[in-house]
Amino acid sequence: MNLSPWLPFRSLSGWTPKDINGDLVAGITLAAIAIPEQMATARLGGFAPEIGFFAFVAGSVAFAVFGANRHLSTGADSTITPLFAGSLALLATTGSPHYLALAGVLALMVGLIVALSGVLRLGWISDLLSVPVTTGFLAGIAIHIIVSQLPGLLGLPAESGETLRRVVEIASSLHLTNPYSLALGFGVFAIVFVAERISARIPGALIGVVLATGAVIAFGLADRGVAVLGALPNSLPRAGLPLVSLDDAQALVPLALLIAIVVMVQTAATSRSFVQQQGDAPDVNRDFVGVGAGSAAAGLLGAFPVNASPPRTAIVAQTGGHSQLASIVAAAIVLVLGAFGGSLLANVPQAALAGVLLFVAQRILRWQVFANVYRQAPIEFILILATMVAIVALPIQTGVAIGIGLSLLHGIWSATRTLPIELEKVPGTSIWWPPATPNVGDQLPGVLVAAFQAPLSFVNADRFKQGVRGMIDARRGSTKLVVLEASNVVEIDYTAAQALIETITYCRNQGATFAIARMESLRAQAALARFGIIDLIGPQRVFHSVDDAVRTLHSGQSPEKQESPT
Repeated sequence: MNLSPWLPFRSLSGWTPKDINGDLVAGITLAAIAIPEQMATARLGGFAPEIGFFAFVAGSVAFAVFGANRHLSTGADSTITPLFAGSLALLATTGSPHYLALAGVLALMVGLIVALSGVLRLGWISDLLSVPVTTGFLAGIAIHIIVSQLPGLLGLPAESGETLRRVVEIASSLHLTNPYSLALGFGVFAIVFVAERISARIPGALIGVVLATGAVIAFGLADRGVAVLGALPNSLPRAGLPLVSLDDAQALVPLALLIAIVVMVQTAATSRSFVQQQGDAPDVNRDFVGVGAGSAAAGLLGAFPVNASPPRTAIVAQTGGHSQLASIVAAAIVLVLGAFGGSLLANVPQAALAGVLLFVAQRILRWQVFANVYRQAPIEFILILATMVAIVALPIQTGVAIGIGLSLLHGIWSATRTLPIELEKVPGTSIWWPPATPNVGDQLPGVLVAAFQAPLSFVNADRFKQGVRGMIDARRGSTKLVVLEASNVVEIDYTAAQALIETITYCRNQGATFAIARMESLRAQAALARFGIIDLIGPQRVFHSVDDAVRTLHSGQSPEKQESPT
């Protein structure tokens, strides 16, 4: 067994001293962007700002040790934080020791699930959410973020409860808006927005927060109703196993599964978008191990689940980072700030952090995807809206479960729509092709060439059987040869095998010979043998091409001379 792919520090393989300058610049830039973002995300989840630092340090260091991607940044993430924050608030008072313990246990569970998925090579799980469902999911999360940050932006008391109720309460309190908080929040939002448009390398969030903090100090805005963080405790994270009751742990299992799926989807997308070097293939499963280890480490340090971050990963790639040393440098800077710089953050206005999160919310709204899906696939646009509404109107974990269910149902529905189609011979060639326009292809008397362009499974087996029978019946007994063009049949399950056997029997009863051509899938070939279909039709009636089948069987040549594919 080759253990080299699983050795630690793979993300640093090939590193040379000449790479240090790029990694240092990337690490400093990453820290400048991560500091305000991690504080804001922690507050989004109901945690003290320094807990966000702990999550970033744990995620960054653990991924550097166990992950593969050279650029991927792991830490507190605003995509998953609203998912678990609302559920944890149902089990414990936000910010209480019990709440923190639950978050730590959840992080351990999520980390274990994601890491084991990587070890067992279950990267396909990341494909459970289709693009429309993912777009609707992110839109719903963006709305949750916006609603949760409006009180901080407007200088109003924090609201809790269902999203729609919170919107109503905020609307009824608009007359109490603090204009200074509103100006600071929108000012930070504008700075981050403009900075990203100029260059992603500009730490707009840090610049905005620093300027907003300076304004609070210079103009005494804390005395004018602007809420500030207050001095943070100078402390280092302490490792320990969070303890909760068995009942609480059991209650967290469904939530952990949902969070793990979302983490895997985002990690896979990030890993595939930022490959290590030109020509390298992403190792999604190894990156699952890295992100899972980061989440578990965050739980042991008293933080919450972490996730891969596409924007921060892009920053590392764009600022010249060569390896995970950049993330380690950023983690060291954040750790030092948490240990010795708590007093520097005392006058950071909460509205500034709200401005950062409002920018994050508008960034994860995929407006271009909305427009493209609406224009090109109206039915799938309904999936976007349904998922978004479910995330906003229902308990958020229920909305995520509905989104996953809709994605799977849409995939099954697409498979069930597949029907056999009749192929025609392209004049002057040996190619059989679906008819493009009427009266272009040739059809040989007594020959039916049918293609099925999907895996044969229980969801479409009956449509396949009825479709082929319908084609035969439409010829009113004139069919003497039926060839199944099976290049797209990559799998055959038990139900589909029985439908195929019934189809073959029906052909024989109608006086037609049945043959299979171009079954290229090794799994499908194995299924033919396993279910006895090869013995039923005879190995001499399995061909490499439709033309071979037609020439051999329609012209009266001995079929025993034709070999079956291997």
